[in-house]
Amino acid sequence: MKFDPEKPFNELPLLPPQADLLSQEVLLKLVAAGRELAELKGMGKTIPDQNILMNSLILQEAKNSSEIENVVTTHDALYRAFTAKTAKIDPATKEVLHYREALWHGYRTIKKDGLLTTRCFIQLAQTITENQAGIRTLPGTKIANSRNGKIIYTPPQGENLIRDKLANLEAYIHSENQVDPLIKMAVIHYQFEAIHPFADGNGRTGRIINILYLIQKELLDMPILYLSRYIIDHKSDYYTLLRGVTEQQSWHPWILFMLDAVQQTAILTRKKIQDIRGALDRTLEKARAELPARVYSKDLIELLFHQPYCKGQFLVDAGMAERKTAAEYLKELEKIGILSSHKLGREVLYLNKKLYAILAE
Repeated sequence: MKFDPEKPFNELPLLPPQADLLSQEVLLKLVAAGRELAELKGMGKTIPDQNILMNSLILQEAKNSSEIENVVTTHDALYRAFTAKTAKIDPATKEVLHYREALWHGYRTIKKDGLLTTRCFIQLAQTITENQAGIRTLPGTKIANSRNGKIIYTPPQGENLIRDKLANLEAYIHSENQVDPLIKMAVIHYQFEAIHPFADGNGRTGRIINILYLIQKELLDMPILYLSRYIIDHKSDYYTLLRGVTEQQSWHPWILFMLDAVQQTAILTRKKIQDIRGALDRTLEKARAELPARVYSKDLIELLFHQPYCKGQFLVDAGMAERKTAAEYLKELEKIGILSSHKLGREVLYLNKKLYAILAE
């Protein structure tokens, strides 16, 4: 049957794909991507406080993944909003923070029960979109070219059919077969986006599923590899190759794209971790040498690397100081150039300039 972008793709083939997913080129790229991913997993363990990576990188991924869907905010607006919970937040920044919340929810879920289910997908999408909508029930969903409005894909229609295809996807995710997990991740991502089960939030949910699957397969311990920056940089190829699978069952170019995304992103993330660790070590040395003895502690400096902005309440919550003393500590850190203060409403936030520079690169 010939594919018609104007008609619901109810004939979307079930998994596993009825095609050979391997080629010499795929195998070579698979080895390279797997090696870089393993290096990243090992490097993540060298950071003394894992919250340093978890908070900072998750916020960056939330920003990038949302940007693919034309939800755009700035690094500064995002980091300030995350730190100053009571601040007035613009709609785009609020959406990005919802994405972060969804990613954390998914991470806790996968660590608890190790399963990726339709229920989990629904919870992710509901958190991202801040509504209680579930699987699409109404007809009429179509995906159009953003430049000319031409319909390029109409996803499967009918709640029961969509649920059947999601059940098949679940079975494939948890099946034990000889397919390498990185190749399976590429297949899973395509299939989820092709099913397009929700009225909104499908792309962002699908990108969260990528990282959760890598953690489920123990290729990573923490959610620190995010492909969204790579997808932004190759956005046209991303959508073209997705359509290639739909229209021609052209799996090899799509799999190669996803493997290259893993390889290149792992390299860049390792560099970012190295930069963060280097900045942390240099800040520890500077603080030890220049801060009053009553102020300096390793735990305090590490806390400053949990996210770009800090405030006195963070020190209080961590049990490091009472409110007045916490304010004094932050002022001392500003005096020696580690932090810079910024008034936001009634709060004073303190920016870790070195961490911000690394994350904003």
